[in-house]
Amino acid sequence: MLKFLMFMIFMIPLCLMYNSWWIIQSLLMLLFFFMMFLMSYMYCWNHLSYMFGCDLISYGLILLSLWICVLMMMASESIFRYDNYSNYFLVISILLMVMLYCTFSSLSMVSFYLFFEGSLIPTLFLILGWGYQPERLQAGIYLLFYTLLVSLPLLVGILYIYDSLGLLFIPLLTDKLYMNNLFYLCMILAFLVKMPMFLIHLWLPSAHVEAPVSGSMILAGVLLKLGGYGLLRVSLFLSSFYSLFSYIWISISVIGGTVVSLICMRQTDLKSLIAYSSVSHMGMVIGGLMTLNYWGFCGAYILMIAHGLCSSGLFCLANISYERLNSRSMLINKGLMGFMPSMTMWWFLLSSCNMAAPPSLNLLGEISLINSLLSWSWLTMCVLIMLFFFSAAYTLYLYSYSQHGLYYSGIYSCSLGYSREYLLLFLHWFPLILLILNNNMIVM
Repeated sequence: MLKFLMFMIFMIPLCLMYNSWWIIQSLLMLLFFFMMFLMSYMYCWNHLSYMFGCDLISYGLILLSLWICVLMMMASESIFRYDNYSNYFLVISILLMVMLYCTFSSLSMVSFYLFFEGSLIPTLFLILGWGYQPERLQAGIYLLFYTLLVSLPLLVGILYIYDSLGLLFIPLLTDKLYMNNLFYLCMILAFLVKMPMFLIHLWLPSAHVEAPVSGSMILAGVLLKLGGYGLLRVSLFLSSFYSLFSYIWISISVIGGTVVSLICMRQTDLKSLIAYSSVSHMGMVIGGLMTLNYWGFCGAYILMIAHGLCSSGLFCLANISYERLNSRSMLINKGLMGFMPSMTMWWFLLSSCNMAAPPSLNLLGEISLINSLLSWSWLTMCVLIMLFFFSAAYTLYLYSYSQHGLYYSGIYSCSLGYSREYLLLFLHWFPLILLILNNNMIVM
């Protein structure tokens, strides 16, 4: 694991060279393929070195992080074209990638906590440095304080584990320590805010709306998955408490997902709509993880990867429209079928993946999560029906409102996409279809 880490760290000086944008992107792509070919399908930890190692869950999420990092550089080409501090942008992207890599491959709870919190800082710099409106300062503070407020109890919980057991090695942690409700809340709350769960989700839409396209892609693609990954890890020794309180979290998540779907139906900002849809999908992931059964864990893991690719692709599409029309309002972004006819197919493909239409990976994840939630309690059926119906409804609203109708009178030409943009969208959509063909790889 250290060889990959050193690879990334030694790329940082390279970022400061003149015209190094495409070199860095190519090297990250190369790193992704190295990582992919080293993937082991054993059901235990491997590639152990110092305090880093991988199992199947870590592998999938590290590969997702590398892939999204390559694509976010491809999407942010305007930063390179107008030389908007492109070297510093590359440095921050690589630092963020290092933090994510270390988070997903940490074997010690303390190093996991350190990098989990460390990934906030590059994200904050992305939003503050390359965001759009002056409100990005407020969005950055939201992001920082929501996460920091609940992460200090997590640190206290980790120190308590060390005091009781004398070790923090994740694969060896057991439930042989004295636990009470407060300890359970300390360990779990930081991950629920990061997901984010309904009621503590307010930092996410503001951060998404103010972030540049790269910030939105990495936020939706990978940073939301840190919470799910944390919940998967601590479930090993908190299982008795999970089963005790799961009805609270499942109720909030599933009902919250339905409410957020209704909120999506009245958004006028493209990015805001896609951001709220992330909250709705992550609600299902929390529900699946809290049922503590195999279907739930597999479904949550699959949906995390599928949502990472699909949501990131939708943010790219919103940005492509924004670069042409200088607005994210759906009152101006309409009738795009007449304005950018060849982009309509990509809007259709990624929207259909977002509503879990076959043959997308989202479908597999959502079927597993339905199985898991119904086996936990058949009463969830009533809310799940609403959730899926409104999930399809707001995606149709997004697609039909943006593509059909009369286009805004200020637009007086049609605009073609660049081949870079088509490649970017293809690289988001293709893995979603490819992975469902070989799903035994991602069903753990």
